[in-house]
Amino acid sequence: MKIKRQITSFAIATGLLLGLSAATYAQSAPPAAMDGVRHLQREWAHIKYDITDEDAQLDAIHKLEADGEKLRAQFPDSPEVQIWQGIILSTDAGIVRGISALGKVRDARELFENVIETAPTAMDGSAYTSLGSLYYQVPPWPLAFGSDTKAEENLKKALALNPNGIDPNFFYGDFLRQQERYDDARVYFEKALDAPDRPDRPLADAGRRAEIARALNEMASR
Repeated sequence: MKIKRQITSFAIATGLLLGLSAATYAQSAPPAAMDGVRHLQREWAHIKYDITDEDAQLDAIHKLEADGEKLRAQFPDSPEVQIWQGIILSTDAGIVRGISALGKVRDARELFENVIETAPTAMDGSAYTSLGSLYYQVPPWPLAFGSDTKAEENLKKALALNPNGIDPNFFYGDFLRQQERYDDARVYFEKALDAPDRPDRPLADAGRRAEIARALNEMASR
């Protein structure tokens, strides 16, 4: 029996881009847009890994969501900004939980799909990782749009574009873990642990690796 997916797991999904290096793709985006993206990344990491009180976390993510909307109004065609606003919306949904969160998750999916249509390789294909993680973590129809088939399809596309990245390997490993394909999951988790450090994202790397360690420990105890 598969592990029951829960909307609360969006918080995990929304970490997928945390580890991405803005410098990797900055050359294709206006400098001001990338400055804004780096702000969103830093604050997102702080909210996810430094703030433990849920109410404080929710207040902070709402403020960051407003920052993201302002940035998107300035740079409506920026795939990087769209990706990060999708992540923030997904994180908000993960904190709120329940049916009321589904609207933000759908908005996030729309942003990721738009990036895939217009700039699929932006941020090393991160829209595929983000969308794939949503597909395996949200409930299926009729409640929402969850689909293991679409999840795996998108996560594999993400890995094709960024085979050594910590996030695509982590999320594909997590998907496999939830499918109870533990041996396969362990391979991708360990590959994620071996991913190169991102000097501009130390908190992201540390947080992600802690999540991987917990997942590996959990599987080892089965």
